[in-house]
Amino acid sequence: MKAMVLKSFGGPDSFELRHLPKPVPLAGQVLVRVHATSINPLDYQVRRGDYRDLVQLPTITGHDVSGVIEEIGPGVAAFSAGDEVWYTPAIFGGPGSYAEYHVADAGIVGKKPASLSHLEAASLTLVGGTAWEALFVRAALRVGETVLVHGGAGGVGHVAIQLAKAMGARVLTTVRQENAEFARSLGADMIIDYEQESYVDTIMRETGGRGVDVVFDTIGGNTLSRSPDTLAQLGRVVTIVDIAQPQNLVQAWGKNASYHFVFTRQNRGKLDELSALIERGQLRPHIGAVYALADIPLAHDRLETPHNGIRGKIAIEVNGELTW
Repeated sequence: MKAMVLKSFGGPDSFELRHLPKPVPLAGQVLVRVHATSINPLDYQVRRGDYRDLVQLPTITGHDVSGVIEEIGPGVAAFSAGDEVWYTPAIFGGPGSYAEYHVADAGIVGKKPASLSHLEAASLTLVGGTAWEALFVRAALRVGETVLVHGGAGGVGHVAIQLAKAMGARVLTTVRQENAEFARSLGADMIIDYEQESYVDTIMRETGGRGVDVVFDTIGGNTLSRSPDTLAQLGRVVTIVDIAQPQNLVQAWGKNASYHFVFTRQNRGKLDELSALIERGQLRPHIGAVYALADIPLAHDRLETPHNGIRGKIAIEVNGELTW
C-alpha cells in the first residue's frame, strides 16, 4: 500500500510517500480500505514534534478515516466486509490514516452515515467527536443557554455552531468579516468580527451585562484569560488548545467559573450521536479544499498558513479519483 510516512519531526517536507505492506487485522480488529482522511491542527502539531515523547519515528500520522471494511479479524461480529465505516484512529496508539489501508479496533469504528460522502465523513470524525465531548460531556450545554464559540469558521468551530443549535442553545461566534455569512449559514445567532470590535464589550452589551453560559475556545492565545469577562455566574469555559504560556485566570474566581480541557477520546457512541444529527439534517461538515494523498505536505502547509481562506476542513482523497 501507499502511505505518507513522517520520517522526522519538522516542516511539511518531513513526509515521504512510501510503499509498505498492507496491515493484517488481529482479533477484535477490522482492516479498512481508506477512501478519505482529513487534516487537523493535531496533525501538524504531531509532525513538528509537539508530542515527540509520544510518537516513535518513522510513523504514519492522520486522525480521520472514512472507508470500506475489507477484512474482519476473529471475534468481530458488529461488522462485515463491504461495510462503509468512519472513525478516528487511536491517537498515539499506532499508525494513523495517511495510508491506503488502516487497521482499527472494532470498538472505535462506526457505520458511516449514508447521506455523507467519504470526503465529508472523513472531515467530521475528529472535529465532530471533539466538539461533542466539549459541549455536551464537559460543558454540559443545556437547552436555552447561550454559548460563545471562538473561531466559528474553523474545523471544530463550524461543527460546534451546528451542535449547539441542535441542542437549542443561542450561539454567538467570533470570525473575520469575510467568514460572517458562512457562520450565519451554519445557524449562528450573532456574528462578532473580532478584528473590528471587542468581543467582550459586544457580548456584555448584547446580554444586558449577564454574559454567556459557555465559552468554547478553539483558538488559544489570550482567550482563556479574557473569557471570564464574558461569562455569566457559574459559567463554563472549555478549550481544546494547549496553554503555551501561563495565564492569569483570577477573573474566573469571581464568576464561580469552571474550566475544562479537552483532548478527545475515541468511541463509537459519539459517532452514533453525530450520525443521528446528520440524518435529521442538523449537522453537515463543510469542506474548504481537497488534496490527494501525495499532496499531504501541501495541505499541511496551507492549513498552517494564517488567513488561508479555508472554511471548515481540508479533506484528503486517498483511494479513488479527486471528485470534489
